[in-house]
Amino acid sequence: MVADLFSHVSHWVFDLDNTLYPPRVRLFDQIEVRMTNWVMEELGVDRAEADRLRHKYWREHGTTLAGLMREHGVDPGPYLHDVHDISFDALEPDHDLASHIANLPGRKIVYTNGTAPYAEQVLAARGLSGMFDAVYGVEHADFHPKPDRAAFDTVFARDGVKPDIAAMFEDDPRNLAVPHELGMKTVHVAPDPEPADHIHHHTDDLTAFLERLVEADTSDQKR
Repeated sequence: MVADLFSHVSHWVFDLDNTLYPPRVRLFDQIEVRMTNWVMEELGVDRAEADRLRHKYWREHGTTLAGLMREHGVDPGPYLHDVHDISFDALEPDHDLASHIANLPGRKIVYTNGTAPYAEQVLAARGLSGMFDAVYGVEHADFHPKPDRAAFDTVFARDGVKPDIAAMFEDDPRNLAVPHELGMKTVHVAPDPEPADHIHHHTDDLTAFLERLVEADTSDQKR
């Protein structure tokens, strides 16, 4: 029973984009367009080159921003404000997800490569405001992005996450490697599985996955 494998967990860490909402809403598409436009204007390149650089920096540095900072000395503040200025109309509340998160035992946090203010807007649109003990963005990791070890070390130290009693939920399999190395339970949340030694579980439905954990915990409490 999968719930038994999480019986020791009391620290729950959730990614945001394409994890706490389904990727089919394509919210991140808006951000990608704004990132490309920003790179075009800032570096004076055409769209094709901006897209090439954006993908290159994502592969080599973890995020477009990290590449821009390391290779061009870009100030992260204006960039982050601009690329997250999007519409949240595509998001809908998920009351079942909110209920299951609320019933998880222990401390629950959001940790995203976006910004905390952006994350709060997403959570509000999903009906998840107030469900988490803390929300951390890339600014809380000194602008180091997941999957960098320094990013996890900084945020986890700030929050007091204890990896041996923690679980991480992420859509990007790269971002589960360090949590696995630290001793956390890892859950890949995505439409398709990507088998890897550092991924313990896969689900294409976070709400259903958490329901299995919460129901098992509730049943144990009634005995």
